[in-house]
Amino acid sequence: MEAKLASKKGNDDKSIIQVGNATCGGKDLMIIGGPCTVESEAQMEAVADHLKHGPVQALRGGVYKPRTSPYAFQGMGIEGLKILSEIRQRHEIPVVTEVMSIEQIDAVAANADMLQIGSRNMQNFELLKALGKVQTPILLKRGLCATIEEFLMAAEYILACGNANVIMCERGIRSFDTHTRNVLDLGAVVALKQLTHLPVIVDPSHAAGKRELVADLARAAIACGADGLIIESHPEPEKSVSDARQALSLNDMVELVISLRPIAEAVGRRIIRNDRRQFSIVNSSNKHVKVSFEKHISRFRASSTAGR
Repeated sequence: MEAKLASKKGNDDKSIIQVGNATCGGKDLMIIGGPCTVESEAQMEAVADHLKHGPVQALRGGVYKPRTSPYAFQGMGIEGLKILSEIRQRHEIPVVTEVMSIEQIDAVAANADMLQIGSRNMQNFELLKALGKVQTPILLKRGLCATIEEFLMAAEYILACGNANVIMCERGIRSFDTHTRNVLDLGAVVALKQLTHLPVIVDPSHAAGKRELVADLARAAIACGADGLIIESHPEPEKSVSDARQALSLNDMVELVISLRPIAEAVGRRIIRNDRRQFSIVNSSNKHVKVSFEKHISRFRASSTAGR
C-alpha cells in the first residue's frame, strides 16, 4: 500500500489530534454530538447547553449540506457559520462542520475547529489537496462504497499536502440490505487501527439510519477500539429538517454517553468533560445507577435504585 504517511510504523505509533480544547487519538475518547443541520441559534444554544456537561467534547452542525435531492434544504451557509462561531465562543466548546468546496474552506476554517469531509467528497482530490494546505483538523468520512485502501489513500492526499491533523471516520458502507441505511463496518475500524497511526472514530447515526440502533452500535464501536463517536442529536428529533429518523434526543444522547463509561474503562480509555475534568457517576456494585440531567445545571445528580 502506498499510504506512506498514513501507515503505522510500529505498534506504538499513533497520532493525537488537538481539536480546540479537546483531543482525539489518546486515552481520552472524543464524543461529538449535535444536529445534522444548524437550523437556528436557539436550537444550537439548547444543544450546547445540554450536551457540554454530558460530557460531549465537541458539537456538530452542518451549514453546507450535500443532499440527494436538489430541492431539499441544503443548509444556512454563512449565517449558520456565524451561529456556530457564537456558540463555540460562548460555551468554549469545539465545533465540527462540513466543507463541500475549495471556496468554502477559508470561511469554515475561521469559524470551526474541525472541517468535515463527507462521504460523497472522500475522493474529491482537489478538495483534499486544498485541505492539506491548512492546519485545521480534518474529519474524513469513508465513502459510500470505498475500500479500506481507498479510504487510507484519501487521507494520504491531505497528509502529503502538509496537514497532519486528520481523523478518519467509519460511517457505514452500502449493502444490498435495506433494513439499515448502511452497514457499519466495525471490522474496518479494527483494521484501520492496525494499519494507520491516525485516530479513527465512528458515526453510528448514518450507519444505522434508525435512532433505536444507534446506542448499541456506539457501544460496540468503543469496545472494538474506536477513538470516539460522532452522533446526531437534536432538541426535537422528529422536527429535524434533515435525517430526523436517526437523530437522538438530547436526553438520550446524555444517557448514551453515560453508558459508554464502563466500556471505555474496560478497553483502557476514559471520557473527559469539555472542561477537562474526568467524568464520573455514582457506582454501586449491586445496584443500578440512574443518572438524571437537568437543563441549566452544570452537574449530574446520580440516584441509585435497587432495580429498574
